[in-house]
Amino acid sequence: MEADQLADGYRRRFEPHSEYRDRVWKILAGYFGRFVSPDDSVLDLGCGWGEFINNVIAAEKYGLDLNPDVVGRLADEVTLLAQPADQRWDLDDDTLDVVFTSNFLEHLGDRDAILATLRQAHRCLRPGGRIVCLGPNMNAVHGAYWDYFDHYVPLTERSMAEALELSGFRVDGVTARFLPYTMSGKREAPVAFVRWYLRLPLAWRFFGGQFLVTATKA
Repeated sequence: MEADQLADGYRRRFEPHSEYRDRVWKILAGYFGRFVSPDDSVLDLGCGWGEFINNVIAAEKYGLDLNPDVVGRLADEVTLLAQPADQRWDLDDDTLDVVFTSNFLEHLGDRDAILATLRQAHRCLRPGGRIVCLGPNMNAVHGAYWDYFDHYVPLTERSMAEALELSGFRVDGVTARFLPYTMSGKREAPVAFVRWYLRLPLAWRFFGGQFLVTATKA
C-alpha cells in the first residue's frame, strides 16, 4: 500500500476516535510498563500515531512507521524510523531492550515479510531483550478479520509464537484472548472500564479478540 493510501486509511479508521484512543493508551502504556524499565531503550514497531510510544516511560524511544502522518504526532523525545519494517532497521545490533508491536504485523504483505521484520527485531535487541506482540486473533474474530482492507496475513496466538521461534526468540508468554478486537467501533467504552478490564483476566475470555505474545532474545 502506498504511503498516501496508508495515511488516508488510517485517518478514516481512527481520526473520529483519536482523543479516546490516546486516553485508553495512557492506561495501556501503564499496563505494558511491566515489560519496560524506565532506563530501557524501546522501539514501537508500526507506531501509528504514537499512542503507545508517546505514553510509555523509557529512557530512549523509537517509532518505526511509513505513515507520513506520523510526523508531528510523535513526542519530541521519540526518534522516527520512517522505513519499511522488513528491511534493515537504521539501528545497530544489540541496541534495544524492548520491541513493542500492536496490530501491525497482519498488515505486512506476507509471512516472509513478517519473518524478516521479526529477525530485524531480534538483531536489534540486546541479549535478554523482549518483544511484546499484540494483534487480532483469527480464532477469536473469525471473518471480521477481513473487514479491514489492509489485513493480509491471518494470525493466531500459536502462529505468532511459532513465527517468533523461527526468528530466534524464546517465547515466554502466550495469551490467546487479551484486549477486545477494536477501538474503532461506534461505541466507546468508558475509560474506567479499561482499568477494570485489565484487572480481570476472566473477562478476557469473553471479550478478548487480540492475542498477547511475549518472547525474549536468548
